[in-house]
Amino acid sequence: MFEWLKALRSQPSGLDEILQYFEQMLEDGRHTFDAATNALMGGTDPATIKDDLWATDKRINSNERRIRRRLMTHAAVHGRTEFPVCLALMSIVKDAERIGDYSKNLFDLANLGTGILSNSKDDLVQLKDKVSRLLAKSRNIYETQDEEGARAFIAECEALQKHCDTEMDALCAHDEGGGKILITGLAFRYLKRISAHSMNIITSVVMPLDRLDYYDEDGQG
Repeated sequence: MFEWLKALRSQPSGLDEILQYFEQMLEDGRHTFDAATNALMGGTDPATIKDDLWATDKRINSNERRIRRRLMTHAAVHGRTEFPVCLALMSIVKDAERIGDYSKNLFDLANLGTGILSNSKDDLVQLKDKVSRLLAKSRNIYETQDEEGARAFIAECEALQKHCDTEMDALCAHDEGGGKILITGLAFRYLKRISAHSMNIITSVVMPLDRLDYYDEDGQG
């Protein structure tokens, strides 16, 4: 992917405009995430951000459809030489769209009004700040095609996801807490999935098309 995308940015092939739409999706994904998690963990009234969050999500979906249409046209015009990169972009565009969807899921948790477990709040706030930074970093890594930065990004995502798994397992062992345990567990789950989709996008910087979403530093799995 790296050499293909590097070449595309220097050619008037039409895909450069598509990449700009994609990078807008990444920016909008971070915006919806920040808004939703601030409602769930930061005390923001969900009603004050609902319209903006839904409008941003609609823009994400609109850009996804726009990119798909242009990729199909591009592949038809330019033929098989650029077909692989079109397939790769189709894959990671879906990951960008899913970040918006999971952010809406977090917003739905905020709307329930139950809140999260007090002894998990600090951890979740730190995680949401880390995920927000990762989402911002993902756009920069993608724009620059920074392979070293991509590998460090993936390692950080993997550590974050393992932490979320550990916390979800611990919550499952509780026999009290009611709705707050459910909300807290789902918050960990959605943070993990947003991190995973962001990581999938960055795998395109360091992995060939057939191994997108399947990063393994040692090539053993």
